[in-house]
Amino acid sequence: MARLRPLDPDFPIERQLGIDTGPLVLVNLFTLDKADEQSFLQVWQDDAAFMKRQPGFISTQLHRAIGESPTYLNYAVWQTNADFRAAFTHPEFRSKISAYPASAVASPHLFQKVAVPGICVA
Repeated sequence: MARLRPLDPDFPIERQLGIDTGPLVLVNLFTLDKADEQSFLQVWQDDAAFMKRQPGFISTQLHRAIGESPTYLNYAVWQTNADFRAAFTHPEFRSKISAYPASAVASPHLFQKVAVPGICVA
């Protein structure tokens, strides 16, 4: 089962879920033992397939750290936090968390775009 470790201990994912906003990006950093990579990838693929079927889901992309580090970053885009909250708290998804390898530690956090004049738009 994946353990949750907040990126910001003062504002964990459980608190973020209560904010009604959108669009938003979920960034989820996973660390795990190298021996568990194949198992992790299979479970993540199953989770991603579930999320892809949920209302408000836009896209996801999994990234692996370069070199020998068994660290992964998932980047998922959602239309609204209400959509993400419904998927993240769905009983079917919650039951899937137990399938992650015991070494897996997930650090999910929600973000929104920021406008910086002359550089990027929100």
